[in-house]
Amino acid sequence: MDSIKYFTFSMIIFISGIRGILLNRRNILIMSMSIESMLLAVNSNFLVFSVSSDDMMGQSFALLVPTVAAAESAIGLAIFVITFRVRGTIAVESINSIQG
Repeated sequence: MDSIKYFTFSMIIFISGIRGILLNRRNILIMSMSIESMLLAVNSNFLVFSVSSDDMMGQSFALLVPTVAAAESAIGLAIFVITFRVRGTIAVESINSIQG
């Protein structure tokens, strides 16, 4: 199995996620989608390492990552909806002004 192709693919996805976070600092939805793409890249690395080393630990971690990502997305979207109802916008500048 030529794992270099898969590592390159996951590296491209991870770098595009970092780029999405750094370049789109105003839209919080794009930032959260970029974080999800970074989790996808890490998950694919777990799978490739697991297959290349004949170890089941990477595959078990690969099952846990989507579970954590789904919980993160659900909580994040709930926070976005509440913020939009209270403030009328989900811009990052208005979220930074929240004091608790």
